[in-house]
Amino acid sequence: MGAPVHNLSTRVQKNYKEGFASAKRHSKHMFSNKLFRYYFLFSILALCFVLGLVIVFIGKTALLLFAHISPADFFLSFNWTPEEDSFGAAAFIINTLSLTALSLLIAVPISVGMAVLCAEIAPKWMKNFIRPVLDLLVGIPSIVYGYLGLTVLLPFLRRASGEGLGDGLLAAALVLALMVLPTICRISDDAIVAVPRKYRDAAYALGSTRLQVIMRVVLPAASRGIISAVILGMTRAIGETMAVVMVIGNTAQLAKSLFSPTSVLTSNIVMQISNVEFDSTWNYALHMMAFLLLIISFVMILIIRILGRKRGGEA
Repeated sequence: MGAPVHNLSTRVQKNYKEGFASAKRHSKHMFSNKLFRYYFLFSILALCFVLGLVIVFIGKTALLLFAHISPADFFLSFNWTPEEDSFGAAAFIINTLSLTALSLLIAVPISVGMAVLCAEIAPKWMKNFIRPVLDLLVGIPSIVYGYLGLTVLLPFLRRASGEGLGDGLLAAALVLALMVLPTICRISDDAIVAVPRKYRDAAYALGSTRLQVIMRVVLPAASRGIISAVILGMTRAIGETMAVVMVIGNTAQLAKSLFSPTSVLTSNIVMQISNVEFDSTWNYALHMMAFLLLIISFVMILIIRILGRKRGGEA
């Protein structure tokens, strides 16, 4: 009778120890989950707080401008002469849009073509070479691109055009196109690779050629991802500063040709912000330019998010 009672007692003790260990592990997991939850919540709140500070500080300072000049004088006037209290930003806004459009006009066809090459045509060894090179180009600092533009591109354009120093809208657009090309290409490449294989197989089964499959099946199916890539490249092009400053000429005037020195929102801000008093109309005007860039970036990112959700819903 003693042995069964002893075995029962041993099993009870063993079950108790296992239950206690399991409860301890569960308690530890609950604690770690709660810790990570609070950590992520704190990170999100800190990010929102910093973002809110940026928006409030820039927006509040920017809106002080309209206590001194009217919105029409700022947005519609081409006369930027701070010494005479004239703060017309229309030329900078138009130059910024023109520079962005010209950069994308150069970069997008090349980027999408390279993405198609990597995803659909190139052999494996070529893909393994091109993709790391593009990733490397994405990480190169913008000032390096600007220096190459200053020392290599400007002398070439000066000799080719015979006009001025070679700086201007075209030089800035070529440098920006080189900068945004790897970003657009890699994101477009991922979008094309994500197109289901069954779409291609169905098209080939109907007798389509490779070119027809790419043009009529793959690219339309990947169009939302490609558009997101273009918008992301556009956002970087609009906000780029150092590379543009080094090759655009930094003259406060509307670009009359591709080779005339000019200025855009970012270059005008960085060239003049150190020369102004904080509590001045000039400073408020520069903050309004920064606020415009911030709004444009938010709109672009919002469009990318909307396109991403639609693509996810269709998938």
